[in-house]
Amino acid sequence: MHEQQHAPVSVDEMAHAFEESAGSVDLSPYAVEDWVNMAIFWAMAACVFLQFFTRYALNNSLAWTEEIAANCLVVLVFLGSVMCVRMARHISVDMLYRFLSRKVGRALELLVDFIVIGFFAYTTWLMWRYIAIVGNERMVTVNLPRGYVFYTVFAAFALMLARSVQNFIKDMINEKTVREQANETGVQGI
Repeated sequence: MHEQQHAPVSVDEMAHAFEESAGSVDLSPYAVEDWVNMAIFWAMAACVFLQFFTRYALNNSLAWTEEIAANCLVVLVFLGSVMCVRMARHISVDMLYRFLSRKVGRALELLVDFIVIGFFAYTTWLMWRYIAIVGNERMVTVNLPRGYVFYTVFAAFALMLARSVQNFIKDMINEKTVREQANETGVQGI
């Protein structure tokens, strides 16, 4: 077996290896919902850690941490979907667009935008009706209304509707659609 030889590195070289500038950080692709999602993620992580610690280290589990973590996960999923709508990152089959002419492909993408807007408008309305039925229920282990979670999911659907309308407007105005820009750059800002 051949051993790889490395040039020796001095302690002084190692100490100064991390002094190079990493460059500026670009936070422009992120929107308000991304930062809210990050806060909810860390709240969920803290609840999961607390649940793990109290159950296995203290042998006395805090029951409320599981319910709060589960509700945080629900909110995280729906608010994360808002980011996916904004950035055109939901799973889609775009192979067909490669075989269509530019004009037909663009018309099809606008039709898809219109269908997505209709879907999010309908799901927003359904969530509003659902809240009217069960919005006053209480959580099991914490005496808080589950309406907090339901209203957050409703807000996420409303934001997905708004972001899909925003994408539709961008698709009408710009030369390239939001999906084309996302496929080219890998990151799509608002």
